[in-house]
Amino acid sequence: MKRLSWFSIVSLIAPLAWGGLFLFTYFVPPSAPLPILAFFLLLTIALLSTFFPLAYSLGQRLLFTRRYRATKRQALRQAILLSFIVLANLILLSLHSWNPLTALIIVIAMVLVEVLFLARKR
Repeated sequence: MKRLSWFSIVSLIAPLAWGGLFLFTYFVPPSAPLPILAFFLLLTIALLSTFFPLAYSLGQRLLFTRRYRATKRQALRQAILLSFIVLANLILLSLHSWNPLTALIIVIAMVLVEVLFLARKR
């Protein structure tokens, strides 16, 4: 029961965050650093609340082995890493510093971080 209510809260946050992001981008022009910062903060909340249930449910259904069992902590870490990949690429794109090589390097770095976390003994 606790898991169901916890996931229902996260499931309610995701559409609210995406709706808030949509309304923010519709009504506020990006003319100063503060609205741009608010945009990235809203995007972070929306991505985390979207990626977390996805990572947890995919980990529970597809990656179930004796050694790897998806936990909420792992799903949260994976959601943070996926959100960081998207945000880092968007920030570089907004600074006109993005290219496919930097995107590939960011993805490889996040994959290495995840592999190191999974390989760590508890």
